[in-house]
Amino acid sequence: MELFLVVLVILIVLAVTDLVVGVSNDAVNFLNSALGSKAAPRWIILTIASAGILFGTTFSTGMMEVARKGIFNPEAFMLPEIMIIFLAVMLTDVLLLDLFNTFGLPTSTTVSIVFELLGSAVAVAIIKIMHSGQTILDLYHYINSEKALLIISGILLSVVISFVVGAFVQFVTRLIFTFDYEKRLKRYGAIWGAFALTAITFFILIKGAKHSSFMSAEIKEIIKINTWNILLYGTIAWGVILQILLSFTKVNILKIIILVGTFALALAFAANDLVNFIGVPLAGLTTYTLGVNAVGNPLELIMTELTKPVHTNTLLLLFAGLVMVVTLWFSKKANSVTKTEINLGRQGEGFERFESSLLARKLVRGTIKFSSGIEKIVPEKIRTAIRGRFENASRPVVTAEGDGTSFDLIRASVNLMVASVLISFATSLKLPLSTTYVTFMVAMGTSLSDKAWGRESAVYRITGVITVIGGWFFTAFSAFTGAAIVATLLFYGEIYAIILLALLVVYVLVKTHIFHKNKEEDDDVLIASEDNTELEALVSSMKESNKLISSIQEIINKSLNALGEEDITKLSKLKKEIKTQKKLLNQNNSSVIDLIKLQGTDDSKQERRYGKLIVSLQLLQKNSVSIWQSSFAHIDNNHKSPATELMNDLKEIASNLNTRIQIATELLANTEMEKCNLFDKTSKDFEDVLKHYDKKQINRMKESTGSMRNNFLFLDIFSYLESISSQLNEMIILYCKNYNHLKS
Repeated sequence: MELFLVVLVILIVLAVTDLVVGVSNDAVNFLNSALGSKAAPRWIILTIASAGILFGTTFSTGMMEVARKGIFNPEAFMLPEIMIIFLAVMLTDVLLLDLFNTFGLPTSTTVSIVFELLGSAVAVAIIKIMHSGQTILDLYHYINSEKALLIISGILLSVVISFVVGAFVQFVTRLIFTFDYEKRLKRYGAIWGAFALTAITFFILIKGAKHSSFMSAEIKEIIKINTWNILLYGTIAWGVILQILLSFTKVNILKIIILVGTFALALAFAANDLVNFIGVPLAGLTTYTLGVNAVGNPLELIMTELTKPVHTNTLLLLFAGLVMVVTLWFSKKANSVTKTEINLGRQGEGFERFESSLLARKLVRGTIKFSSGIEKIVPEKIRTAIRGRFENASRPVVTAEGDGTSFDLIRASVNLMVASVLISFATSLKLPLSTTYVTFMVAMGTSLSDKAWGRESAVYRITGVITVIGGWFFTAFSAFTGAAIVATLLFYGEIYAIILLALLVVYVLVKTHIFHKNKEEDDDVLIASEDNTELEALVSSMKESNKLISSIQEIINKSLNALGEEDITKLSKLKKEIKTQKKLLNQNNSSVIDLIKLQGTDDSKQERRYGKLIVSLQLLQKNSVSIWQSSFAHIDNNHKSPATELMNDLKEIASNLNTRIQIATELLANTEMEKCNLFDKTSKDFEDVLKHYDKKQINRMKESTGSMRNNFLFLDIFSYLESISSQLNEMIILYCKNYNHLKS
């Protein structure tokens, strides 16, 4: 049993680690609506969410049985096999969730744990079958296929239901309140709010109460008997309270709904998802305890006891809650995941993290045609009336204090109300549906109804949604496969495999932490907000432009080197860097647009300079890509290799341009404005270089030196380098002038 004591210790350590990486991913579920709408200062939102987590952990005891007997039949396995299954699940889960957190993608901790349990159990079951003379048809003795299929179908069904319900409720709500909801909120806001808060109260306190670890059976029975009375009087009570607040105070009742909803959703998250993080280690603890107390050889103990009901210690649940709360406050990876969902659901335009995809373009095109067909059927009066309720949908969303937000309080309250109701209801039925699926799809459904996905942004947002959903399928596949492989290694490798895999987890966690830290610094794009002055935003824009021109310099040099070597492989690899460069350009353009919005003065010259700056940035990127395209096309078409003299001339021109770029990067990165004049002086030197090599090329052509294709190639790249230098001049001059103007 000494080996399994080591396994148990590793399981406990992994439980804490899994709580950290799990909450980092799932914090998006209950924080986004409040943070995206700026319903309250961040510290208040986190405090309320923390209280919800701590309270919700005491509701999760009924869910713990899923980890022990929900996916496989424990009576078909012996103690060593069960411990291998549990350890394989936890090792795989920590690695998988940390991977998604590192790239800022929300995934389902429920899907991961379910498929990991399934994968590891199937692997161990197949090994047992191979050694016992059974056939693969006997697999059903080991796997609780009925329960597994119920859980999986419930999870997948929640995607569709969440999206449809979210879209429908938001559409109806927006018809009632419109985007100018302040006046209408005073008329019937109390009624709407009463239903919203009563729904949250019902599913959290009534449906969730029967799984509480601290509530007595008598109290639960009283609640059950008086359900309809609680609903009726709860609605009346909330309606009266909210009406009083509307009539006699300046309190915004939507903020109350959002904060209560945040508490409710955090509670639902803890009640439903805590099993994903500690359910398996607790089951491992139970297994080890049974082995220690067993009569006879514990290694031959059949784990029938795991099929019995379990009651988890409340203090243990609260400790897990505290770990989640600390993670909530300090995890930077949680912020990355949060940004992804808020960006996909925000009202209005701005920097889009995702590029367009073929599927997204087809979906948008099909939706436009479908909408056009519906418009022909619906009477004009109804269309006009609906259109009137959705006026100002594209208007930037601001709070009462004038702060910019991603979406308004109406949508935030609907997100929380619908998601908390769906999740809590599933919890009451002991169905571990994915809180990520529900909250994400509800948010996407409400975004669709709110026309947040306009013609300018729809393809990018839908690509993002497809990417996230695709990641969910990847979660299922990789969780199953990964856990199966790890379980097999543990079964045959024993202590050696345990040590190596544990060290691998530590190594990967350290590496992803470093990677995420660097990625966070690279992606730290300043989006203009109420806290930024125009000068601060300009400085940030300069730093972003520095990243872009550094990327441009790299593309130029690598393209010319690959052209000289006739290496098509190296040029092909640059496609990925060009794609990243395009994102940098979008970030730059977004930061300049925000600069225009921040501009406090009515200076037409300054405004014009910002417009020219966007053009310069676009042309810089476009010309660098053109150099790559010309090089790639020349080699791809198997034209004659460029002459050594020609390549040397191009590289010499690029080298002189690199000198200018180096000065520009130092100027932009460190705001060394004294280098504006130095950069301007290099312009004349570079013009002389261009004249020299232009004349040299003309002489080559007069003397019929080199092939026609080589001459065309030189002239193409020469013109692109010249244009890059010209646009670089324009960009630096514009930055210098606006900086000096704002400093004066």
